[in-house]
Amino acid sequence: SLRGSWWLRSGNGSVSLRAEVPGCVHTALLCRGLIQDPYYRFNDVKYRWISLDNWTYSTTFKTPFDVRKWQKVNLVFEGIDTVAQILLNNVTLGRTDNMFNRYSFDITSVIQEVNFVEVRFLSAVSYAAEQSRCHKAHGIPPACPPPVQKGECHVNFIRKEQCSFSWDWGPSFPTQGIWKDVRIEAYNHYHLIYFSLTPFFVKNAQQWCLEVESIFDVVSSKPVAGLVTVNIPKLQTQQTFSVKLQPGEGSIVLHVNINKVRSSAVEPWWPNGHGKQTGYNMTTTFVMEAGCQIEKFSKVYFRTVELVQEPIPGSPGLSFYFRINGRPIFIKGSNWIPADSFQDRVTSDILRLLLKSAADANMNALRVWGGGVYEQDEFYDICDEIGIMIWQDFMFACALYPTDQNYLESVRAEVSHQVRRLKSHPSIILWSGNNENEAALASNWFSIPSADIGVYIKDYVTLYVKNIREIVLTEDKSRPFVASSPTNGLESVKEGWLSRDPYDTHYGDTHFYDYNSDCWNWTVYPKTRFASEYGFQSWPSFSTVEKVSSPEDWSYTSNFSLHRQHHEGGNIQMLQEIARHFKLPQNPDPVKHFKDMIYLTQVMQAQCIKTETEFYRFSQSEIINGEGHTMGALYWQLNDIWQAPSWASLEYGGKWKLLHYFAQNFFAPLLPVAYEDKGMLHIYGVSDLHVDHKLTLRVVVHAWSSLEPVCTLTTEGVTVKAQSAVPIYKEPISDLLERCRNCTRKSCVITFCLVGEDGLRSPTNHFFLSSLKDAVGLQKTQLSASVSQQDDIYVFVLQTTAIAPFVSLDVGSIKGRFSDNGFLMTEKKKTVVFYPWEPTSVEELESSLILTSLLDVV
Repeated sequence: SLRGSWWLRSGNGSVSLRAEVPGCVHTALLCRGLIQDPYYRFNDVKYRWISLDNWTYSTTFKTPFDVRKWQKVNLVFEGIDTVAQILLNNVTLGRTDNMFNRYSFDITSVIQEVNFVEVRFLSAVSYAAEQSRCHKAHGIPPACPPPVQKGECHVNFIRKEQCSFSWDWGPSFPTQGIWKDVRIEAYNHYHLIYFSLTPFFVKNAQQWCLEVESIFDVVSSKPVAGLVTVNIPKLQTQQTFSVKLQPGEGSIVLHVNINKVRSSAVEPWWPNGHGKQTGYNMTTTFVMEAGCQIEKFSKVYFRTVELVQEPIPGSPGLSFYFRINGRPIFIKGSNWIPADSFQDRVTSDILRLLLKSAADANMNALRVWGGGVYEQDEFYDICDEIGIMIWQDFMFACALYPTDQNYLESVRAEVSHQVRRLKSHPSIILWSGNNENEAALASNWFSIPSADIGVYIKDYVTLYVKNIREIVLTEDKSRPFVASSPTNGLESVKEGWLSRDPYDTHYGDTHFYDYNSDCWNWTVYPKTRFASEYGFQSWPSFSTVEKVSSPEDWSYTSNFSLHRQHHEGGNIQMLQEIARHFKLPQNPDPVKHFKDMIYLTQVMQAQCIKTETEFYRFSQSEIINGEGHTMGALYWQLNDIWQAPSWASLEYGGKWKLLHYFAQNFFAPLLPVAYEDKGMLHIYGVSDLHVDHKLTLRVVVHAWSSLEPVCTLTTEGVTVKAQSAVPIYKEPISDLLERCRNCTRKSCVITFCLVGEDGLRSPTNHFFLSSLKDAVGLQKTQLSASVSQQDDIYVFVLQTTAIAPFVSLDVGSIKGRFSDNGFLMTEKKKTVVFYPWEPTSVEELESSLILTSLLDVV
């Protein structure tokens, strides 16, 4: 391994320092105290010079073996970010231009006893500009990001994390560095490069079969023969194959049939909420005539995936849903972006915390979005382990891309490397060619004259269909591929891979954003087959913002607040959305006003996405006016790359926003959902459970002015069907209000839940009959909490003197999460549990706790 401390110097040698590898220039400078936190205040702009310079990494190493004894020696880089010349002992080995590729250089004839390695980087920003200048054929838009993003230009000309030149939720930090492992490999005869396992269920034999693929580099001039034994003890399966490896790079594919008797006993891998994530230990032993024996230990998972696109009775178009192990699964989750601008800071602990938070909020899926990176192995390992399905984009987003020969060759190598690296993961259920590029062409985002559009369509098909898709289908026959998101699926294919309207609700998936309508009004949302992106912004909590700002920044309209907002008009859009239903804060104290605004943006975001997600969930079993059968809801976005206003439900550092607490409820496996249509209140029972349940529906009406319910309606024997959404209650709102003694829309609120045998219970849901700014009878409450410790957790007992909407518990920067937050408190007492992620104490929690409810905002 060549991990560890290297030398790093700037282009003209004026800056020279020790730097950790894997790593990047920014974190090296930070580590040595040569720059401040890059995320602090306006440093993203202040430190632009770093990415405009050309940096060089170098190190000296002694060869730990006798070079003469090995037929082949390689220098292997698992990841180089991005454009570099690689030298060993002043001999140029080659150049790199793709962050997502693995580079292996043959150094057999160059390596000595003591060696000097140099990686000379070229600024990604100047390289991208130069590539764009040289591309004479036709322009490849967009040239630059919108000014509000304070970003760099021509990112589509470099195979690098696309959001590293800025995005509408993230800063511009075009890093340089050796971002993954680097090592020397020496071998004789043969060497295993890739190893993958893909399960298939053979229907007619009713038996699981495992495809084991090994890719070798064979250095001997003659074929190498030998035996391969695959052993899965728990499934009483052992098979030995004789193989012959041809000289050069090549692959062998073995088909292992799982013992017939055990095949029926195989526990498949299920998504979170649908069963266990059983994996089986497996040993693969290669014993070849020449060379050493290789023993490979792996975990093998059994699961099948199908993307079903079929006609639906009573609806034009086609369905779009996933079947896992033969069972249709409603996809619940969000979209994943890079967890940091500096990938070397993303530890497996951080990944585990974020992914565990997704699973804890009842999610079963995430989409790894195409403007970031193909995530590290640990990311997918954790998803395998906790049952998070992955919709995996290839790294192309919101742009058109070149298709010259060099570019295509680089992309082909990238795709083949990534598919080989990742295809053994049961968590990955779909490959998707790009993010929004079909839509960009279909809706002509870049104002391309109609005479020229043909060239760009040809480029599109060349890149995503003739190259990426072709490689994916060759490398991996076990999971579906779509060319883009949003797409019309098979209909897009039929229309030559570019549909007239990729947002058509009758086909494929949709992305939907609307910041001008009332988000409480469900009729504005598309009754789509699959909602793969939708969202609203909010601000992260004050404790998160505080770390990267100074007191003069603490106002909603400060230069800092504008600087951090990378979405045009975003801060004003949030204000307008809040003002529809809530009174805007008038506090003369600017800091209190800022904190009130932060709280209200989080309340607004949570309530908006709750309304929209519940709409998608209750649409899963019905067709209305030819639309419906919605089978997926992935909101935009799960996590944050820095501390700034964004669509995320988890703040940078992992703290849960109110939205994430709401997600825990609106993604609950059993949930009653209410909506109003033409004066009628409808309640649906939504279930992801595998069996039907007879339940009791409790509808409670409260006056805002009293903790005593005005009336309670109990309906017993309500059937909530397995894995569906069925209407279980309806009543005209006027009748309901009359029944409940003089309630009016403004003076009362409805809460409801489903209760069954054996402790089966849904979360308590709420439905507002008017905007809360118009609510009558709401009283300012005295909220108090007592804190005690029980084993590893902390118990907060809350008390209130009046009904309190959107009660928020905030313990500042103490790391952890509550069992519930942002709730409507309709009882005098409520117990909430705090799960710490690091050691804390009752005293620390008490002194940090801030309790807020809607009436604290004045």
